[in-house]
Amino acid sequence: MKILFYNWVDYLDDEKRGGGVSVYQKNVIHELNAEEERECYFISSGISYDLFNNKPRWERVKHGPTENRRRRFEIVNSGVLSPAHHSFGHEVQLDEEETTEAFFDFIRKKGPFDVVHFNNLEGLPASALKIKEHWPETRVIFSLHNYYPLCPQVNLWFQERENCLDFDSGKKCETCLPHHHDERIVRLANAVAFNLKKRGIRPGSRLFDRGFGPSMRLAGKAVRVSNRLFKKGQKPTPKKEGSNKLLKRIEMSHRKYTRRRAQMVKTINTYCDSVLCVSDRVGEVAAKFGIAPALIQTSYIGTRHAEKFEHTHPKPSIVKPDGSLTIAYLGYMRRDKGFFFLLEALEALPQELAERIHVVIASRLIDQPTMDRITALSERFASLLFADGYTHEQLDTILEEADLGVIPVLWEDNLPQVAIEMHARHIPLLTSDLGGAQELGNCKNMVFKNGSTTDFAKKIGAILDGKVSTEDYWKNAMAPHSMAEHLDELHKVYDTKARPIAYLPSAEPKAKPAKKAAAVAS
Repeated sequence: MKILFYNWVDYLDDEKRGGGVSVYQKNVIHELNAEEERECYFISSGISYDLFNNKPRWERVKHGPTENRRRRFEIVNSGVLSPAHHSFGHEVQLDEEETTEAFFDFIRKKGPFDVVHFNNLEGLPASALKIKEHWPETRVIFSLHNYYPLCPQVNLWFQERENCLDFDSGKKCETCLPHHHDERIVRLANAVAFNLKKRGIRPGSRLFDRGFGPSMRLAGKAVRVSNRLFKKGQKPTPKKEGSNKLLKRIEMSHRKYTRRRAQMVKTINTYCDSVLCVSDRVGEVAAKFGIAPALIQTSYIGTRHAEKFEHTHPKPSIVKPDGSLTIAYLGYMRRDKGFFFLLEALEALPQELAERIHVVIASRLIDQPTMDRITALSERFASLLFADGYTHEQLDTILEEADLGVIPVLWEDNLPQVAIEMHARHIPLLTSDLGGAQELGNCKNMVFKNGSTTDFAKKIGAILDGKVSTEDYWKNAMAPHSMAEHLDELHKVYDTKARPIAYLPSAEPKAKPAKKAAAVAS
């Protein structure tokens, strides 16, 4: 079986972009490559650009780690910048003919593939999903690790402050971001970085850091000169018969956002065989916004941390024998992740509770004012330990004394990797009522209303008073999925026959319909 995976950034990216999805992609490809009957390829798009050539093309990855280079590819000069906020809501996210053709040309030359599995769509136009128009027997799988098809901001997270339940026919999208990136500058920066990397100058090195700024200035000047010369030598474009350059279609700007969501959903429903959701909650959100329930299938991602679940055990009590409690936060200092809500909740916690709590925070520091707020907490709490970032190898040490993990997300976070990592070590989780993390423990007494410092304090108080026991938490808890278990699920998804193109009356079915997965969402 020949499988092609797609994500917007190389899973071995030197700059570690792509977060948990890149880690997941690396693990899946590593495991599948160990199976003789599976042959895995990978392609990314929207990051690498030339300085003087805008035509999209595909090529083998020529930079970064040498691992698996013969099967790692990228589209250079994609008409769709990635990640999504670099081309926020731009209509090329729906269709960009040259980029789609470059993607299909790759499939023609390196395929055909039995399965094309999209772990994202950022960096490609939605028209790239129309694989079945050329290869009807190919299974097209789409994994929802975020909400990009439904939301140009990706997270259904409005103005960096609230969960977006209704985009008001696209009107809220117009004011969602405080500013929009200049795509020309982003493209130029990517081109400079791409050319440095191809010459063996890797991100993070002193040479790259010192060379990037001067290279940007030189490249910008060279591109401006090149553009002037190109325009000077251009011949006037002959006017096409029937064309009218005086009249332009006018419409309200929010219309493009309603069109984007509708077209994304229609394309997925038409051309994908299965939409894999990394939690039940993701399936519910997807169905709410129009993804066909018959396509939706929950597929909890596999993790190598699952082995920790076999070698650790629940503590006798969530609260320590001396009546104290150690809570831990892992991850990013971001509003959508609930980090600043957590600071607010801890600052507001009654003193009689705070003095019984030890706090552990492991997160890359973003600025000194945030560090000042963290430091101030040490006056109120039993103790406070802080790590300015961490590696996975350091997790056991960081979490050694943790009794309770906190996942305070303010958006429908699909299923945070940090939640799995703590849960796999038999650390109970106190989560907000958004996203998939609450499904790990499946314990209502350990879920608080998102954004509510009052409900957070109520739940913490109940835990400290012994009203939530270890047995309460673990009796309905889910064991984290191992990579082997997850691969078994993927094999079943991959091995099912492709269905015909859906919802297109003119399409002639060329394969028997696959057995539809049971709907997850109500």
